[in-house]
Amino acid sequence: MTVNWNFLRHSWQRLLRYAFVGTALAIPTATPPLVAATYEVAQRHPQASDDGPGTRERPWQTLAKAAASVGPGDTVLIRGGVYRERLLIKASGSSEAPIRFEAAPGEFVVLTGADRLTGWQRNDPDRPAYTIPWPHRFNTYSKTMTHPADARHLAIGRCEQVIVNGYLLRQVLSAAQLAPGTFFADVTNQVLHIWDTANGDLAKAQVEGSVRQEVLRVEGEHVRLRGIHFRFAANQAQRGAVWLAGGHGVLEDCVIEDMNSSGATFAAEHLTVRRCAFRNNGQLGFSANRAHHLRFAGCLVEQNNVKNFDRGWEAGGNKLVLCRDAVLEHSRFLRNHGNGVWFDIGNEDCSVRNCLIADNEDAGIFYEISFALRAHDNVIVGNGFASTAGAWGAQAGISLSSSPNCVIERNLVVGNREGFNFREQLRSTRTIEDRKGRPVWNHDELIRNNIIAFNRDAQIWGWFDVKDERHWPAGRQRIETDSKSKWNLENLKLRFEDNIYFAAPGQGEFRWGTTWARHRNYATLEEFRSELKIDAGSRVLDPSFADLASSDFRLNAEAPVEFQASYPRGAIPGVTLEKRE
Repeated sequence: MTVNWNFLRHSWQRLLRYAFVGTALAIPTATPPLVAATYEVAQRHPQASDDGPGTRERPWQTLAKAAASVGPGDTVLIRGGVYRERLLIKASGSSEAPIRFEAAPGEFVVLTGADRLTGWQRNDPDRPAYTIPWPHRFNTYSKTMTHPADARHLAIGRCEQVIVNGYLLRQVLSAAQLAPGTFFADVTNQVLHIWDTANGDLAKAQVEGSVRQEVLRVEGEHVRLRGIHFRFAANQAQRGAVWLAGGHGVLEDCVIEDMNSSGATFAAEHLTVRRCAFRNNGQLGFSANRAHHLRFAGCLVEQNNVKNFDRGWEAGGNKLVLCRDAVLEHSRFLRNHGNGVWFDIGNEDCSVRNCLIADNEDAGIFYEISFALRAHDNVIVGNGFASTAGAWGAQAGISLSSSPNCVIERNLVVGNREGFNFREQLRSTRTIEDRKGRPVWNHDELIRNNIIAFNRDAQIWGWFDVKDERHWPAGRQRIETDSKSKWNLENLKLRFEDNIYFAAPGQGEFRWGTTWARHRNYATLEEFRSELKIDAGSRVLDPSFADLASSDFRLNAEAPVEFQASYPRGAIPGVTLEKRE
């Protein structure tokens, strides 16, 4: 007989909530403290079984069993191993008694969406291509099984993954295209074709295929996960393989890597993500949708969009949509194939602070059709050097795109393609409370006390692709009087205050307007300030950092006192800064 230990435990706790006095009257008393349990999952333990009690001596075999058994305050300790299952957690804890799933100390725990593939057949003696039956189909709503369903994404937008000895192979769309390091999923005939990169015998290799589209989904509230490696999932574009949909959840000290599209999706309020790594994912490191009050701290977001999804659509380090008060802090966003940090559509009152945002192929921070960003005390270096079509205005260290009421201060914006940009088009956005679109544009912006230096094409560039000439002072607009715009540079209230600018020989200074319409290049700060009248108190000074190549941003001993007000406050991971009291 199988004993449901979890049922008995919680039934006993419910009975304890009543005290009996005498023999005739039961008097309700205060609820006693919840008795929390610690369970263990250890797939390699010789006594492991889901029919057991989940103790150290008789642990459970699967994480699914643990998820179906836990209650408030319980901890699930996971012993080392590769767990090939989808973990769905529906149970909720509480703020006083959260549910915990943790890797055992010092043990390597992997939760993967891939299964081992065996039974390979070699049918062609002239080339080491192998086959195996393949019944799996993804994106079945699409005739081409791609998302998005356009020519660019015919292969990129597929979900299949094949891994040989830990290395992902490249997908092709016919058996005739097979070559070393590729695979073809013939869904019509239900056959998988593989040609290993090293021309190896697949019978002697570890071959895996991703068969699950999610590896983790948390629907319960107050659930905490720690120390787990999540990898390999056949997830479609715009859907994370790790999905946090329960409020007040915590994800810490985890690795999310090598997913087909997005590493993780955050879709609940009051989530905390700390000391996690999001790397080498096919489309994004992570996405967030209505993740109000997200706290994202001490993380690494690196080398995402390895499949080369369209960067103007959704790709790169991350993308946040319709989030309020999301805070990204003390994290590194490095070498992503797209934007490093991307907020797009109706975000409100979000912050990016004390982060290193470096060597991303498009913008370092791209804040698009959103409201009231606060970006401060960051180091933003080496971004924007890709030749991405249509990325004008979005290849700067910081780019504000039709996003009002932002404050940008005390950032080191150094060595990017462009330093700080405005990007303006006639845009609208839905908001958190209202799905109907409403006009949105750059206005009431404050860019103060930043060091903006050594950027290649410009230190400041206003990319205004609008015909109403709102980006020019009223007295310098050239449109006809009867169609005079109600907007001009004066009432947009774009303010630059007390920044430090510097351009090396051959680098651009200040540019205003798009290259395909009326524009001006200003060779000096005085010209920029005199004509546009949007800068006050800024200076041109050489920062003379100690060693830019090694991210040593200390100032020399003779640096003017003006640098102190523009220098980041607090530590930033991965860079050397002046020690400040």
